[in-house]
Amino acid sequence: MRKILTHNIFSVLSKVVDELQVEAFLVGGFVRDLILERPSKDIDIMVLGSGIDFAKRVADHIGKPEGLKVFANFGTAMLHYDGLEIEFVGARKESYRRDSRKPIVEDGTFEDDIFRRDFTINALTISLSSKNFGELSDLTGGTEDIKNKIIKTPLSPAQTFSDDPLRMMRAVRFATQLGFLLHDDVYNGIMQNKERIEIISIERITDELNKIIMSPKPSIGFEYLFNTGLLAIIFPEMQKLQGVDVVKGKGHKDNFYHTLKVLDNIALHSDNLWLRWAALLHDIAKPATKRFVEHEGWTFHSHEFIGEKMIPGIFKKLKLPLQEHMKYVQKLVRLHLRPIALVESNITDSAVRRLLFEAGETIDDLMLLCEADITSKNELKVKKYINNLNIVKRKLVEIEEKDKVREFQPPVSGEEIMSIFALNPSREVGLIKNAIKNAILDGEIPNNYEQALGFMINFAKSLNIYPQKK
Repeated sequence: MRKILTHNIFSVLSKVVDELQVEAFLVGGFVRDLILERPSKDIDIMVLGSGIDFAKRVADHIGKPEGLKVFANFGTAMLHYDGLEIEFVGARKESYRRDSRKPIVEDGTFEDDIFRRDFTINALTISLSSKNFGELSDLTGGTEDIKNKIIKTPLSPAQTFSDDPLRMMRAVRFATQLGFLLHDDVYNGIMQNKERIEIISIERITDELNKIIMSPKPSIGFEYLFNTGLLAIIFPEMQKLQGVDVVKGKGHKDNFYHTLKVLDNIALHSDNLWLRWAALLHDIAKPATKRFVEHEGWTFHSHEFIGEKMIPGIFKKLKLPLQEHMKYVQKLVRLHLRPIALVESNITDSAVRRLLFEAGETIDDLMLLCEADITSKNELKVKKYINNLNIVKRKLVEIEEKDKVREFQPPVSGEEIMSIFALNPSREVGLIKNAIKNAILDGEIPNNYEQALGFMINFAKSLNIYPQKK
């Protein structure tokens, strides 16, 4: 490992170890990622002594004492340096009460600290002492578990997850991010302790959920959450998507696994968290709208509109942002059926303008979601849908180049309408403004001021409203 630790911060850390005559180690995810050859900017230092005193000496050496943050109540310190986030903590042992996930923390030995950690792959250490600098220590078999791509706990999973229930979410998250498997004991430990997740704050659960969503193949994590029973507790709306009903020999697709496929498809093309949330929620209202209709089969009419209305409740419960990002997800869920529907109803310029107007800057993401939504195993059906989407894409480009609808702004403002007709803010102003917008979107007039002004005068006359003479 000595050859890998080339950043100058490691020589500083080693120098401080010798100056203070203590032992200190790189530990946790940074060591794991070194072995996996994954980039990492977060460095954890475990000190056999005071982590805070050690951190202060390091800050002095690099000339950044003002950049040091000390958390005396927790016995930890944080230092930002050259794009790295370095956390210092003294070796400790922890004990827990059954009704709390907050540990009773005491100073501990090297072994105490290692065995209190969440997973064996995060319990590896590298010495920073000059006498054995770069030496790897593995008390729990973490290197073998990395080699075998498996998630295991240093202590029994039952104790690990009872102590800190968030570790159940972290186990699923690491398995998803790294492409590892949960050991059978870990899997069973989550199933046995799943109710303990309810004592964890929803913010911390959602943080792990977002990391699962942002993984290379998010479906891995959601299948683990579903199969262990965690999903039913933290995200019951998604749990309800699972299952297939059959009436008179007719069944529908399993919307849970369809949703996971759509999410994985999006993950291949975009690292936009909120587009991935839109994929996750695009069919969220199908359980609520599912109906069996004689001679027609299963229907989910208006699930896109009901889904749009469900999203604020889901975002609020999960403590996700309720403004711009939520509205973005709502818009994509509401519009996700529109592009294919355009082709099936004989595509018109007017319909394309309206889609461009409603989607605005999200149109490219919407088209990506629509393509990801094609999960049929019928190759002919997939080919047909892809061809239809390509027709819509070409039409979108054509109309946008001509009419600039994506950046649509009314040629005549509300203020100008009130000035021309001497009106106060009123229903009539809204009617005139809306008529201009619809005339442009329907292709009755081009998107320019002169044409809009002439149309406005004529439309206002139909309301017995006339321009004021100057």
